[in-house]
Amino acid sequence: MTDGAENKVTLKVEGMTCGHCVGRVQKALDTAPGVTEAKVDLDSGTAEIRFGAETDAAGLAAIVTEAGYPAHAA
Repeated sequence: MTDGAENKVTLKVEGMTCGHCVGRVQKALDTAPGVTEAKVDLDSGTAEIRFGAETDAAGLAAIVTEAGYPAHAA
């Protein structure tokens, strides 16, 4: 369980070229453990994520990368 603290990270997501790409990244993040909010932006190629203690920035980047879009902390 989390102690109520929330973390925030912005990931740079490579390879997104259309709305379908955004949807895949969004779905991957929305179903990730601990994610409370995710906003994926095609124009900037980023994902802003709020998450609890169940995960960390590296874990979230790995989830996005596994979905087919290499990601790293911006």
